[in-house]
Amino acid sequence: MRASARANGISVHAIAGSHAVLLAMNATEEARKGLAGFAIGTVAAGQPRWLKGFKFFKDLVPDPVPGERRSTLQHPVQSFLWGHYSATPGKRFDYFIRPLYFPDAGDPAALVSGQNIVLSVTTEDDHHGTHSVFFNRGAIVSQAFSDQFGNKPPEDVNDTGAADVKWLSRGLVEAALGFIAQAKNPQYELRCCFYELTYKPILEALKAAAARGVKVDVVYEAGHVNAAGVFAESEIGKGNTEAIAEFENIAGLTFHKRTRHISIPHNKFMVLRHGDAAEQVWTGSTNISPSGFLGQTNVGHQVRDADVASQFDLYWAVVATDPDRATLKAWVKANNPLPAGPLGPNSTTVVFSPRAANGMLDWYGRQMDAATQTVMLTAAFGVTRELAAHFDNDRDYLRFLLMEKQNASADTQAMLARDRDTRIALGMALGRIAIKNKIPGWKLDKWFLEEEHFRRKGNIFYVHTKVMMIDPFSADCQVFTGSANFSPASQNSNDENMLLIRGDQRVADIYATEFFRLFNHFYFRTVANAVAVRRPEEDQADEAVFLDPTDGWTDSHFRAGSYHARRRVLFGVDPV
Repeated sequence: MRASARANGISVHAIAGSHAVLLAMNATEEARKGLAGFAIGTVAAGQPRWLKGFKFFKDLVPDPVPGERRSTLQHPVQSFLWGHYSATPGKRFDYFIRPLYFPDAGDPAALVSGQNIVLSVTTEDDHHGTHSVFFNRGAIVSQAFSDQFGNKPPEDVNDTGAADVKWLSRGLVEAALGFIAQAKNPQYELRCCFYELTYKPILEALKAAAARGVKVDVVYEAGHVNAAGVFAESEIGKGNTEAIAEFENIAGLTFHKRTRHISIPHNKFMVLRHGDAAEQVWTGSTNISPSGFLGQTNVGHQVRDADVASQFDLYWAVVATDPDRATLKAWVKANNPLPAGPLGPNSTTVVFSPRAANGMLDWYGRQMDAATQTVMLTAAFGVTRELAAHFDNDRDYLRFLLMEKQNASADTQAMLARDRDTRIALGMALGRIAIKNKIPGWKLDKWFLEEEHFRRKGNIFYVHTKVMMIDPFSADCQVFTGSANFSPASQNSNDENMLLIRGDQRVADIYATEFFRLFNHFYFRTVANAVAVRRPEEDQADEAVFLDPTDGWTDSHFRAGSYHARRRVLFGVDPV
């Protein structure tokens, strides 16, 4: 849902997902003169409850305590984009946005209030409609986790009722368990296809479904049989085998080994069947593992559409036979052709892998080139050169790229970095690297409490979602999401699935608000890390902790062609 309001040369535009709301402010040239920032509050019993921030005027708080928070009514937000990331789905939120101005003497202790702008918006319900979307907290590096739980690992990651587990899950575990719970009696079937299968609450839920008389079939990665017929145990397969051992002899619960794949059987989906027909599907990026639900950034996407579910069901039936590469590629080619051109209006298209070639990457690139507003992409394992070329162009729209780490190819990374319209946030930028290495000049103790997490093993620690959005704020929005990284391997080697959704503004708002929750979290850390590496002799803490005591902070937001100015226009609305 979206809503806008204006007063005295200031506008506020709200974009509401399910758990996140973005507030985009804008101002006329006259209204930004002397602007100290914005106080932001939510309304309770008709009165504003002013939210707290962690940047302060140095004259008022010269030596802040790590983790300290103070009211934005005294220490305003100096940005034209702000996110409320602890919203509740399906709830109305009333916001107060109050512009604050410096007095003629410039004393930050005597800020002058502008006119309140009151704005109401209702977050999206995440349990109804064709699409339900569930993002976990993705809090491997999280100040909020540090504040609430002191970076102590959950005592039991399998205790889905524990406060820290629920906080990290943010509804993702609950939604997956809820999907399984819909299979209530012997009239239902569950057909599952998992790469990782080690999270006990999901296994217990499948066991419980079988006890209700539900026929439950699970395809899982069990190792690899090569073209010569030789079996090799994989690390994932070994973990899965150990995890399912106690569930293998349960009536109604059948496990099917996937071994004759090309590279990795990377699917993570469940099909709910009722009677003789598929009704719903659960898919997304979330592996059935503690890290999938509680660590990395991940999404679960539920589709209540019989046509979409039946396509997954047919694909599952083939994968469950453990086909070799030629057989599965032939089936995909015959039954799941690539989009011939642009997607149909208001449509959901399903794409499966493996395929004979990388034509889907070319298709993604054409959609990027046709964008008029913006492109947003997450890339867990880097950006392939084919797509990097579509970032490195002269098209006049902002591109946002959230990556786990830089590309292994320096040439490809350079293609991304040199484009003036592309902004890159790296998941590993500050948490795993900078804190561990204690970069000199960046005094983290002035900004953060210790930010860390309990996870120590794995390839992807932070950014694991596989999402691309094209013009998400337009009526012709597109969202591409599923299990497949945007890479050649995901097209021609792995078992994968993707949803291509066009024209659903509700879905686009949920994905866009979650993307920016994560992007902003890591972008600050990426920039801070880069500055500290370039200028280690300087202490960057003042810039990070303290507010600008003048209206000079607004200049970059109004400098023609600057990133902040273009972002202000992209997210905001005309203040007149």
